[in-house]
Amino acid sequence: MRSLVFLCARQVIQDQVFACQALAFLPQELYAALFKAAFLDRKTLVLQKLVQMWPFPLLSFQQLLRENSDCRRVPLQERPTKESVQAVILGLSARLREPPPRRKLQLQLLDMTGILDSGYEEDLTTMTMWSRTVSVIQTCIMGQLNKSLRQRRRRAKRKKAVPPICTPTPIEVRVDLRVTHSSYGFLKDTLQTSAFSPLRLCCRDFRAEELPLNSTVDMLELLDPMHLRRVDLCFNSLELSGLCELMASVVKFTNLLSLKLQYSYVDLWQLSTESEGSFRLFVSELNKLNRLRELNMGSSCLSGRLCQLLSSLQGPLESLELAFCYLLPTDLRYLAQSPHATHLKKLDLSGNNLSGALLGPFQSVLKAVSTSLKLLNVTECELMDTHLISTLPSLCRCVHLRYLSLYGNPLSTSGLKTLLLRSEVLPELQLVVYPFPVDCYEILPWPPPAAILLDEEKFAHVQAELRQMLLSADRANVLWTTDVYGPNMPDYFSL
Repeated sequence: MRSLVFLCARQVIQDQVFACQALAFLPQELYAALFKAAFLDRKTLVLQKLVQMWPFPLLSFQQLLRENSDCRRVPLQERPTKESVQAVILGLSARLREPPPRRKLQLQLLDMTGILDSGYEEDLTTMTMWSRTVSVIQTCIMGQLNKSLRQRRRRAKRKKAVPPICTPTPIEVRVDLRVTHSSYGFLKDTLQTSAFSPLRLCCRDFRAEELPLNSTVDMLELLDPMHLRRVDLCFNSLELSGLCELMASVVKFTNLLSLKLQYSYVDLWQLSTESEGSFRLFVSELNKLNRLRELNMGSSCLSGRLCQLLSSLQGPLESLELAFCYLLPTDLRYLAQSPHATHLKKLDLSGNNLSGALLGPFQSVLKAVSTSLKLLNVTECELMDTHLISTLPSLCRCVHLRYLSLYGNPLSTSGLKTLLLRSEVLPELQLVVYPFPVDCYEILPWPPPAAILLDEEKFAHVQAELRQMLLSADRANVLWTTDVYGPNMPDYFSL
């Protein structure tokens, strides 16, 4: 559904050259609708000019691209097109080169956070978080160069007794940054000079991938403690000693809500006396994060240590990711009885074998989180039909559940149909990521060897049956998919 204002805005920008010339004469109240229309339709010239002339203190992607009365489409829930994001960045560059006439209100904050960046499929038409990081950094560097050039010009004009030109108002650029080994050097240089640049780079969510510990610490030292919301370190192989050193830098972020340490490969099984001391130090530092609400310790061996890890936190967690953590029944029994259980919105237990001794404690956890849970990920947990069916009474108590991933479990078509029928009592359910049924393979070892191919015809028939069942139950709004890497599974902050 689109309002008349949005339809008119879309019509105005069809001729981009005319629209750019007309912007100065249009009411400023139309700029928001024009921005959304131009972003959706990839009208890059109009986007550049809008940013260059933006008359308000704030230009926020989250505010301008969300669902509103003008247009129900939500670009924030789609991966952004490369052309549209680049156009915004180019408009910012143009604004630095040619500042608009001074108005009562000047652009003070460009907030580019909140853009979808999930999924692993390469799409050359969209712009990833890494590419946005590089583009914003390049713009900041150019802004610093432009500032230096203006300063030289002012000094030259002073010698000739000519009044100095006006200095543009500094603009804070709020972004989510992703750093790798290849981008580390120039991102570090940009952050070091940002305080003296007309563009002040400010990070909300920080993600580092495969970055050495010393480089990660150097980057954290350059981030503003007041604004950082998330630290996400992936494939960094920090181990326990590295985590302790890292936490000394992390604890300064007093507003930190999310700490993701997946693939740090911490092994807490049979620690030495020295390592026990390191673990206690890590837990002590973790407890200093008073506002922490999300913790990801994926791919670390936490067997029997969950109580020690979580029991002293200052507040309850709302998101807990423990994928491939070799959990024991005692860990899940603690979680079911902990103060975190009634607050958890997101729970990821992927890769833990829930089919044996963990099954009963897992069902107890589901009962404990039933009033709050919105997302449950139990990918590759070795759940067969019998385990799933015995778990359904506990699962169906989670009345606010929206997202469920069962991918990689040896379930049959019959088991999936039972799940679909029983899940009708979950009114908020939106997405189910399900596995390829075991009966769609020619033989049934699990997991199937790579040489055994899926029977595509049989699976297409299963898909058609599931779709028909959804239609018959008036649940066509629930998406059932096997796309485990798609962009549909939400982030904690969007739950």
